[in-house]
Amino acid sequence: MAGSETRMLLLGAVAMFEPINGYQIRRELVSWEIDKWAHVNPGSIYNGLARLTEQGFLERHDLVDGSREVAVYEATMRGRAELSQLMIRALEEVDPYDRVAFHVAFGMLPLLDRQQVETSLEVRKRALEKTVDSFPSPRDADPSYGPPHAVRSLMLWRDSAATELAWLTQTLRDVRSGALKFAQGEDWGWTPPDDDPGWQMNADREKYRSLLGR
Repeated sequence: MAGSETRMLLLGAVAMFEPINGYQIRRELVSWEIDKWAHVNPGSIYNGLARLTEQGFLERHDLVDGSREVAVYEATMRGRAELSQLMIRALEEVDPYDRVAFHVAFGMLPLLDRQQVETSLEVRKRALEKTVDSFPSPRDADPSYGPPHAVRSLMLWRDSAATELAWLTQTLRDVRSGALKFAQGEDWGWTPPDDDPGWQMNADREKYRSLLGR
């Protein structure tokens, strides 16, 4: 997985739940099954947090929580700017052969305002239209383009891009109409189950804020 996508995942997880400790970040990202679709080794998360802290994208606070010491993380202004740039680029740039970056950014939409999401998805829609048009259609494919099985494989990439375009067109309609709820403060019509670890994470977040004097 590209380093920029790893940064986006870690910065996004911190920005969504800060202040948050390293174990909570790892547990949250593992629940997203990032090892399956993003090809991220969960064991590398702690090293990634340390590296982002050294680079000034995250700030680490060493706190005493009862009888134990805990390191919690927050995104710096520089980290938030970096995250925003990474997300916008991932939403707008189209790679028909690799959609990992887009999936990462789309999964963290609440970190961007609705207008930015609408603008970026419209940019992606136009890019997807050009991408679909760039592939030869089954009827227009020149037999000299390549072996029949290779051309058929190319059609799979074209159809995948066309499917994404149809999905994105409807998603963009839902964003514009407000049917898709994702922004902070909106009622998503969804509540985590009682046993969701997020409830404890919210409680810990308030405790960490108190320890930080917030």
